[in-house]
Amino acid sequence: MSAGLGSGPGPSPELSIVVVTYHSADWIGRCLGAVPTALGGRQAEVVVVDNASTDGTADLVARDHPDVTLVRNVVNTGFAAAVNAGVAASSAPWVVLLNPDTISRPGALANLLAFAEARPGHGLYGGRTLTETGEVEPSSCWALPTVWSTACFALGLSTLFPRTRLFDPESMGRWPRDSVREVGMVTGCLLLVPRPVWDELGGLDERYFVYGEDADLGARARAAGYRPVITPDAEVVHAIGQSSSGDGGSLPLVLAGKVTYARTHFPGLSGAVVVGLLRLGVGVRAAGARVSGRGRKWAVGWRRRNEWWHGFPIGEST
Repeated sequence: MSAGLGSGPGPSPELSIVVVTYHSADWIGRCLGAVPTALGGRQAEVVVVDNASTDGTADLVARDHPDVTLVRNVVNTGFAAAVNAGVAASSAPWVVLLNPDTISRPGALANLLAFAEARPGHGLYGGRTLTETGEVEPSSCWALPTVWSTACFALGLSTLFPRTRLFDPESMGRWPRDSVREVGMVTGCLLLVPRPVWDELGGLDERYFVYGEDADLGARARAAGYRPVITPDAEVVHAIGQSSSGDGGSLPLVLAGKVTYARTHFPGLSGAVVVGLLRLGVGVRAAGARVSGRGRKWAVGWRRRNEWWHGFPIGEST
């Protein structure tokens, strides 16, 4: 790695890059290997938090990237808790969360940092994600969930009319993430935060084991007066879902995050309505999968509904 990385003698880091790994041996080398050119001469430290991988991820990092700070968790603490631990182990005035299944384009991190420095006050900053074949992958940001967007999911309208502003509003339409725009949330695959803002918001909410924590952070940032924003000049290739596997993939975890978000951010009756709409939407899709033979993940999600029905475990005070 370049002289721009590490925690040894030299200029103080401007940026702390936090990467959480879980069974990421196939990708972490490519992720870390792309960081030096993505920094474009800016100084950074890298912290990798491994969530008890059993595929040798942590050993690979320790062997091939000795200038990286490695935190080895003995159990899988979940993404949010691991991120918080990684940020606590870092010191730079800016923090960027980077997924292990990303490859940053040359200059991407330098561009993101320069953009944020030039536009203070937004609080959360993101970029543009691409598929491995170079096509736009829209998951770098989304609009925040609403009662209407969840109703569209429940009624199947977001499936019948995908990427439309009216019936799939969380997708933000067909906007290809090619312009500077304020958004509801910036996803955790590429997320830059000034450390004072991170501290003000209290980091990620550790009730979210994985998925939903970035929407929660976006909602809390907006409630605090910040305006999350993305720039197309910071591009990363993102191989979505490489860390999630098993029967039905990551769907039960995604749904648990959505239910937890609804219980947290929709007050009173509206929270119960949104949770009910989420459950209805999954049930409708599962029934459709049984009839058509397509969309098997929804049938699996419905069968495993005990894993997400009430969201992630939430303390009695909530």
